[in-house]
Parts: sequence; structure tokens; C-alpha cells
Amino acid sequence: MRVEPYSVGLVQRNPFVKRKKILGEVVAVMDLKLTTRRLVLIEPRSRALKRGEIHELIVTDEEGAKPGAEVNRAAYLCMFEVKDGGVIVVGDRVVSKGVILGSVVGFDETHAPNHVNIVLKGEKFLTGAELGLDIGDLIEIVQ
Repeated sequence: MRVEPYSVGLVQRNPFVKRKKILGEVVAVMDLKLTTRRLVLIEPRSRALKRGEIHELIVTDEEGAKPGAEVNRAAYLCMFEVKDGGVIVVGDRVVSKGVILGSVVGFDETHAPNHVNIVLKGEKFLTGAELGLDIGDLIEIVQ
């Protein structure tokens, strides 16, 4: 039987004290909003993002979005290619063009192993197109 250490209370805090910034580049801009999406955020609070992988960024404005929760309000931002990999953790900020897109609230593996949906809590329920994201824009994921 597998045990997820956060959900069973073995780990009470973020064990990653120092991490490097993850850099990525937008490869597809999205323009879609759903209010009944039913994303299931997995219990693990961290993921390794490897150079060359492509992942999806989704923003929600739902209160209570966290690992283990279901998220229905989803505004799709973009797909990005990881240029400089690392470890992403719930609470990290995702920034593009000096603007904070949101803070990581969890991960949905609906499309794995193709890609992981990285779900952010944002102040604005806007799509990538509405935010003016463009192909080649830099994505920074910072502690």
C-alpha cells in the first residue's frame, strides 16, 4: 500500500528549503473558461518538472482550491515548455512579463503522462488570450 506523506500527516510543512527558479516558454496560448470542469487535485504537493516537458497552466478563483480538492472554475492560460527544470511546490508563484498569474494550488493528472495540469489560484478569472500571453513569453515559477 502506498502512503502519501502529506495526506496522512507525516509531513506537516514544506520540506524544500531552497529551490532554483523554473523557467519555461509559452508554446500555446489558450482561450477557454469552464465552470463545471471537475479537476481533481492530487494529494502530492510537489512535482518535478523536467527540461523539454510541456505542461498546462490553468487558473481558478475558487476558495478552497488545494491538494485533494475538486476545482470547477477553470480559466485556461497556456501550455509551456520547461526550459530550465526543477521542483514545483504548492504555494509557488507563476509569473509572466512581470505579472503574477497566480500561486500554485495543486496538480491534476487527467492528461498524464502527456502533461500535467498545474492549477493556480489567481485574483482574476482570465484566460491566456485575455491576459495577452503570446508564443515565446517567459514563464517563471518561483518559491
